[in-house]
Order: sequence, then C-alpha cells, then structure tokens
Amino acid sequence: MTKHKNELIVDRLIHEPGRLSIMTVLSSVESADFVFLERLTGVTKGNLSSHLTKLEAAGLIKIEKRFVLKKPNTNVELTPLGRKRIANYWDQLEKLKNRSVPPSE
Repeated sequence: MTKHKNELIVDRLIHEPGRLSIMTVLSSVESADFVFLERLTGVTKGNLSSHLTKLEAAGLIKIEKRFVLKKPNTNVELTPLGRKRIANYWDQLEKLKNRSVPPSE
C-alpha cells in the first residue's frame, strides 16, 4: 500500500482519548507526577497506569520511579520522540480542519 504525499495519518496510539489527554498535559510541562496526571486527566489509576505502560513501550514517554520524602513517586516526561509525535498529531488535525473549510467565494 503506497501513501500519498498529502495523505493525513492520525496517530492511532495517541488518538485514544485517555492517551491523548496524557500526551497533551505532558506536552505543556517538563514533567508530571502520577497524581498530577490522574487529577488533571480524570483517568482512573488503573487506566492511567495501563496508558502510561503503552506510551512507554512505544518510546513516547519516560517513567522514573523514585522516593520523595520517603514516599513513592512516579514521574513522567515526554521523550524527544514523544514531543515530535504529539506535535505531528496536532499538525495533522490542523491540516484536516483546514481541508474541511469551504473555499472563500
């Protein structure tokens, strides 16, 4: 199957609503901890953990487990590939939006 130069491809891994919200939050900060992501995205702990595992396996995020004041803390940040993929995702949606606008009369 050949791809056309102007073909828009939506990143299916990122497009899932839970992962999209996670990637969007991470694209606007240097890093975020698990609780911050949970509260901001509204995703349950189990679903958040599952989404983070998939994103990490794809190389889009880096997860660091550490202790802060003797309490476990999970810190998450986008990798350079993750930053590139989320930027490309938004670019593809913008192109799709622009294509749907009727030409001016």
